[in-house]
Amino acid sequence: MIYARIAGTGSYLPEKVLTNLDLEKMMDTSDQWIRERTGIERRHIAADGETTVDMAERAARAALEAAGYGPQDVDFIAFGTTTPDMVFPNCGVLLQARLGCRGAPAFSVETACSGFMYALSIADKFVRAGEAKRALVIGAETLSRIVDWSDRSSAVLFGDGAGAVVLEPADAPGIFSTHLHADGRYKDLLYCGGGTDLSKTRRTIAMSGNEVFKVAVGTLGKAIKETLEANRIECSGLDWLVPHQANLRIIQATARRLGLPMERVITTVQEHGNTSAASVPLALDTAVRSGRIRRGQLLLLEAFGGGFTWASGLVRY
Repeated sequence: MIYARIAGTGSYLPEKVLTNLDLEKMMDTSDQWIRERTGIERRHIAADGETTVDMAERAARAALEAAGYGPQDVDFIAFGTTTPDMVFPNCGVLLQARLGCRGAPAFSVETACSGFMYALSIADKFVRAGEAKRALVIGAETLSRIVDWSDRSSAVLFGDGAGAVVLEPADAPGIFSTHLHADGRYKDLLYCGGGTDLSKTRRTIAMSGNEVFKVAVGTLGKAIKETLEANRIECSGLDWLVPHQANLRIIQATARRLGLPMERVITTVQEHGNTSAASVPLALDTAVRSGRIRRGQLLLLEAFGGGFTWASGLVRY
């Protein structure tokens, strides 16, 4: 039987850093207010002219280098984002052209903050089926382009960045299972207009923060338990929880519900803010390169995004 394993990770953050003190000069907010409600201290902002695919390319090349492969080895690209460079061609195709790995399937997945996890799940299935040998999975966002910088309740949350992993075939499970869900009833609690539905005149992120918090905490707890039960393990068997980096309070509340100590939870939201589809692979790569996550360790990945969508997965790194 063929399984998929993570052969390498990579990430990229723009050079420009926007701190809470910077935001104090832009809107009616304070460093203390932001930290208490979100845990965020700073976020990275894409430079003028820097696009989602620009950042994704940097992350992808870093992941390929870590895996010991070149672009010519890639035969599948799944790209999670809600901030594409263009309506079409999709970001996967644009990235493919940059890398020079022509002919292989390349596409984008639009499931908001769950985008990377959805893309990972799809790529895993293709590797398991023997239809892909070197799959590149990306999560990248330039959320600063769709943030309403006059809305302190949402503007303080988001940042830009990209993360990537390379999957390869393996004899033993690397990715044990992935679990994807969605519920469109909540579409008006967190959304961004700008598509062909002209009734959604707002072209920036709109969010009902308190309602999103409540649903996210409950949903993520269930998603994690679903993954644990599917693989017949307890929380105590995990080495690390690698959560979507949306809000430190959500991460802490989820960990409490599971009885999981924060010492076993990877958090980067303080430094990166909420980078949506990029947040899970960014956190993963950060922890790998810092030496916290090591080969052979068991990880649970999860994400929750607008729509709502949510996803989780169990991975042996």
